Amino acid sequence: MAVDLLGGASSVQQATNAVQSSLGQEEFLKILLSQLQYQDPLKPLDNQQFLAQLAQFSTLAQTSQLNDRIDTLLNIQSANQSVGLIGRTVEVQSTVGDVAAVGVVTSLSFSSGQPFINVKKADGEILTGITLSQISVIR
Repeated sequence: MAVDLLGGASSVQQATNAVQSSLGQEEFLKILLSQLQYQDPLKPLDNQQFLAQLAQFSTLAQTSQLNDRIDTLLNIQSANQSVGLIGRTVEVQSTVGDVAAVGVVTSLSFSSGQPFINVKKADGEILTGITLSQISVIR
């Protein structure tokens, strides 16, 4: 899941896509079993190579778990940033053009783990569905 940070900082979507496109546990085991099944009986697989492949697989599994934990941490950080904005005056960049609006954050909501804030402008108009990446200045 991509997480927007204040000021439009880049998300972790590219890293998540890279991990998802890599070999999974089942694929690795299938390759390893095929390799053992079709190896030359006169030249069996070197024990050191076998252990190195198992170590690589273990590292891959740990990296995947670490990425999941980082995603969870980023979601929590995004929620904390959002809650901290309630009652603060912010400058919001419009999704269309470079028009900026200034207002007070009145509430927030979450959709699919992504925080969206509502901003009340001085003229009473309420801007809804504002993402953290659209906020350029906090006053």
